[in-house]
Amino acid sequence: MESYIVRQALVNEDQKTFGYEIIYTDNEYNKDYTDDSTAANAIENFLSSMDSERFLDGKIAFLTFTQSLLEKNIPKMFSTNKLVVQIEDSLITNPMSQSYITKLKQNGYKIAVVDFEFAPRFFGILDIVDYIKVNFAANDPSIENIVNIGKSFGKKVIAYNIEDKECYDRAKALGCSYFQGSYVSEKMPSTIKTVNHIQSNFFLLMVAVTRDEPDIDEIESIISRDVSLTYSLLKLVNSAYFALRNRARSVKQALVILGLGQLKQWIYLLSFKQDDGSMPDELIKISFLRATFASELLEYATNMPISKSEAYLMGMFSTLGKLMQMPLEEVLVQLPISDEIKNALLKKEGRTGLLYTLILAYEKADWRTMSESAAELGIPAAMIAQKYFECVEKVNEIWNSLTHTSENIED
Repeated sequence: MESYIVRQALVNEDQKTFGYEIIYTDNEYNKDYTDDSTAANAIENFLSSMDSERFLDGKIAFLTFTQSLLEKNIPKMFSTNKLVVQIEDSLITNPMSQSYITKLKQNGYKIAVVDFEFAPRFFGILDIVDYIKVNFAANDPSIENIVNIGKSFGKKVIAYNIEDKECYDRAKALGCSYFQGSYVSEKMPSTIKTVNHIQSNFFLLMVAVTRDEPDIDEIESIISRDVSLTYSLLKLVNSAYFALRNRARSVKQALVILGLGQLKQWIYLLSFKQDDGSMPDELIKISFLRATFASELLEYATNMPISKSEAYLMGMFSTLGKLMQMPLEEVLVQLPISDEIKNALLKKEGRTGLLYTLILAYEKADWRTMSESAAELGIPAAMIAQKYFECVEKVNEIWNSLTHTSENIED
């Protein structure tokens, strides 16, 4: 049995990522946190072998603990300011679990309860709870009362399973502090505007820099005919971040200094950064993660009709509909990419669509669909989680480098 782990963002009302819930299993068909032995083995193996700080990108972790995980003292693997200990209903009435949780609270850890209700079984731990998580997918009429009572007791309310705008609007109207689900992780800041150059040279440039053998002359030509890209590129490489002795005075000089690898990420970030400095941070990071994950998994898949660079583009362009506030189908019409990629993104057709399905299923912790897709593609299940971890760390590194660079340019 293989172990899997994925992170899901919790965001505040301003769409800023507050923390990540770590969802895990060593059963590929479900995410059963109540199976103490398997859950303990899964989370202990991953957190002991991986750099959790890099995986979380400095954000706080929300992690569900079973009885065995508490007994093994797994929370001590995190510092108190980096972990929220989540418990589910099954542990509420267990005196031993309550003892462990109380001790963790006394040691400085924060506590969250999943699917909290104001029922007698919860009263014994109410004082030590910091967060209550409410399932908005259930559309239960009692949700409003639970949220209101939780707030009256000074608890932070986290609305989870926010999968559509209706759920988000309801949770926001009720005054929830944080939100979790596919809708909020892909939700746009209200100030976002599509920049002028994105619908012309951006697509051509993204394709050019992600080719298996990029042509520097082609890239130079595309950038040179777009004044905004040329200006931004020269401003970037002549900033304090690069500390050049002599200023770059041409696009080609700037490309040599920046390098194709960093250029690829810079272009994408630049395209969605607004004049007021706002960016759909989590959504752009999802683009990078899907792109990196797809290109890594492609190396293990059999009989694939696309190249590694095309797999990267598929993942990168999968969020363009939301980023540009247009139907994805309309965006893809403008793209100089193969029908194989377009059909994968729009219809999940063919083996390329199967790879895309695998990636989306992993994001949602849908282990059954992920496992079935991997089997059809010939991808060994044993390496998927490891590759996911590596890709998350790589994307975090890219993101921090790009945003640091951007700050230096502004300075």
